[in-house]
Amino acid sequence: MFVRVLGSTLTQVLRSVALVLLPTGFIALLAWATAGSATGNTGDPMRAALWIWLGAHQLPFSLVLPPGNDAGLLTYLPLGALIFPILAIRNGVSRTIDRLDGDSSVLPLARILFAALYTLIGTLFAFLSATNAVKPIWYLTPLVLFPLSLISAATVGRKLFFGQALLFSSRIISLLLGISSILFGVFLFLNLTTVKNLVLVLQPGIFGGLLLLLLNILYLPNAVVATLGYFSGTGFALGSATIISPLSFNLNSLPAFPLLGSVPKSANPLALFGIVVVIFAGVLLASWTTTLSTKVLIQSLFASILILAAVSYAGSGALITRAMSAVGVSPWKFTLSVGGELVIGALLALYVPRIGNRK
Repeated sequence: MFVRVLGSTLTQVLRSVALVLLPTGFIALLAWATAGSATGNTGDPMRAALWIWLGAHQLPFSLVLPPGNDAGLLTYLPLGALIFPILAIRNGVSRTIDRLDGDSSVLPLARILFAALYTLIGTLFAFLSATNAVKPIWYLTPLVLFPLSLISAATVGRKLFFGQALLFSSRIISLLLGISSILFGVFLFLNLTTVKNLVLVLQPGIFGGLLLLLLNILYLPNAVVATLGYFSGTGFALGSATIISPLSFNLNSLPAFPLLGSVPKSANPLALFGIVVVIFAGVLLASWTTTLSTKVLIQSLFASILILAAVSYAGSGALITRAMSAVGVSPWKFTLSVGGELVIGALLALYVPRIGNRK
């Protein structure tokens, strides 16, 4: 039985890996053929395809930058790229379940084997694709790939019954991120001239322009997280010792990336009105949960803070050079501000009506 499960799982793991790796390999080969290479080594696009595959899974990279061999990190990766490995994993697990005829007695083993084999292949990719200049941090691969693949696999082939607290907290965070995405779109539209100028500076060409468009789309979730950080009052960074918030503005130069055309040009205290929106979200969360019990509200707030911590960690990092060693929101500031404002809203919803009743 174990051999049957292992064989069925391994086949689908390889298929899931190929579903993402083959398109990235084609893109890397086409980019290499278009841009050329100083060495002419055909191994370059193969390694680049593996790096793109690993980057889509949010695996950080350690870099040595020419010409001075300066150390750098790439940990600020596009959150939108996560959708591709998640869909590939879910597709592979679904096919594995079909091959095992939906035998519920072996499905837990199949899911664990799928995650373990997927992680093993990813670790080999990270280890074998390392060069002197670009080194995927391979020993972090199990910490990144195993939870991602196991959670994705666990959501296939059975109904999930989420706890009430997790359900309400995920809804309220989704609401805040949805409002932030609308605000980001508005500011991007109002600054189309700046966006156009940033594209002209890059001069990407036709093929490069398509790749630039794809990269901007994949970084949209990062921009939405930064927008929520801005309107919650803490702001975000675009480089070392920089801050962009409603009350503070310290930015020496704007990196040539079209999405950054929406970045405010100065401090704007009126943006602090966003705090009211987050507090109202806390009031809304309380109205959803207090009809059940105060315990559910407390659990929902705790789950919301955990989700905010995960989102802020994923929406921050370093971007290649030392000058860009801090990009995105501050994980602890973002979690503290948005979580605290949700708690304030919940407390207002609980105690203001009681004070009115006493009067």
